[in-house]
Amino acid sequence: GREKEIALTVNVFWGEEYLPRLLDILAREKVAVTFFIGGQWAEQFPALTREIYQRGHEIGSHGYAHPHPDQLSVVGNVQDIRRAEEVLVRITGQRPGLYAPPYGEHGPAVLQAAREAGYRTILWSVDTVDWQRPAPEVISSRVLEKVHNGAIVLMHPTAPTVEALPGIIRELKCRGYRLVTVSRLLRQLDGEGDGKTEHKV
Repeated sequence: GREKEIALTVNVFWGEEYLPRLLDILAREKVAVTFFIGGQWAEQFPALTREIYQRGHEIGSHGYAHPHPDQLSVVGNVQDIRRAEEVLVRITGQRPGLYAPPYGEHGPAVLQAAREAGYRTILWSVDTVDWQRPAPEVISSRVLEKVHNGAIVLMHPTAPTVEALPGIIRELKCRGYRLVTVSRLLRQLDGEGDGKTEHKV
């Protein structure tokens, strides 16, 4: 069969102190991932946002102010998504096409807003829960026990994630996985699936 593919994703609304190391690990391992970046964070750290993009990673939107999207109307969600878009386009020159809603909230108003704003909503299938700062080996085992072809793995820039990442990447490669961006993974899945918007693979 075809190669097994998975996408690593990093949601960024804090954790800038760990991003340089994270980027170095990804460069060393020659892996491109998808960073979902919050607009407010990007405004605070434009140089780091630009560097993520220039290093060949995919940038998606994590909204602007990290609201609880399920508590907003369609209009409120569209405004938050568009505000983030303005910032990310200004910094990277590139319009993101993927949206990872904060907290993974994806009620009808969120999905409709993303569609109206021209985005695909991306969720995850393997959650490291690394924002709780567990031991690095807990993060590794969460990924390696649950991973499967077509998986989208959710990470954040934390100290234990940075510790765990090199070993996770090497083990996934050993198991025959290709690590790709979310867009590339979706092209693969769309080739097989029904082209639905919401992916919880």
